[in-house]
Amino acid sequence: MSTVTEQRPKAPGRWAAPPRPVWEEEPGKAGLAGKGIALAGACLGVLFPLWIVIVTSLSSKKVISDAGGLVVIPKGISFIAYQELLSGGQVTCATLVSLGVTLVGTLFSMTVSVLAAYGLSRIGSVGHRWFLMTLLATMFFGAGLIPTYLLVQSLGLTDTYLALILPSAISVFNILVLRGFFMGISQELVDSARIDGAGDWRILWQIVMPLSRAVIAVITLFYAVGYWSAWFNASIYLSDQDMMPLQNVMIQLVQKQEPPVGMGQAIKTGQVSALAVQMAVMVLALLPVAVLSPFVQRHFKKGMLTGAVKG
Repeated sequence: MSTVTEQRPKAPGRWAAPPRPVWEEEPGKAGLAGKGIALAGACLGVLFPLWIVIVTSLSSKKVISDAGGLVVIPKGISFIAYQELLSGGQVTCATLVSLGVTLVGTLFSMTVSVLAAYGLSRIGSVGHRWFLMTLLATMFFGAGLIPTYLLVQSLGLTDTYLALILPSAISVFNILVLRGFFMGISQELVDSARIDGAGDWRILWQIVMPLSRAVIAVITLFYAVGYWSAWFNASIYLSDQDMMPLQNVMIQLVQKQEPPVGMGQAIKTGQVSALAVQMAVMVLALLPVAVLSPFVQRHFKKGMLTGAVKG
């Protein structure tokens, strides 16, 4: 009589790896198709409104009237809205103001942030712990809007371009990201430079900064986008319309439905559509960020993750 021996499953070995979760397995064809559809939908949700804004800004008044508002399918290209905006009026002045504030503010903010981050990354430097704790405290406790306004007013910065830069010039978060990256640089490399006679300025300029191009590019983009998109400081510190940056002119045009100075007559006489002017201002406000972002994108992941994890 034959007997059948039941085979029991072998117990996993002592060092056997635990089973992987479902979401860590390689996706099948259905999963890949679902990811592709979701990604395409997300891209369409971002690009379709941008397409409408650009097409409407490049459409004539007749095409906009026939479409009943926003234009989806282009019927000819007209640059009259951009010609009117950039013909030397308020929008041209506001664009130059935004460019100047962005360039000067970003340069100032990056200079102070890099110097502060390098000093805080040198453990044992004079006042290192006190300065670090002071900076961290400002992330959780702020004076508020009214004391800040009174300080700016007492310094005589109202109705000046410095009021658009100094109140928001430094980000403690950006300093901490730079500090974490600087602390990750090999100390042996810094020590060997000191043995060769290099001082702190030379070490920072010739060793630390070349090795930190990724994080510096990312933080520079953060500061530049912040200055370019800022509108609140101008709304409370500036009273002269000729000094307003582009974002404030866009708010005035889109939300308050007030045409820029010098364009009211062109809109009333029908030379240009008010909707086309609104869309053109939006395009001008988005253009610098859209142009610069691809050049910094390759540094974004490396610079942001490395600077945030180390230190």
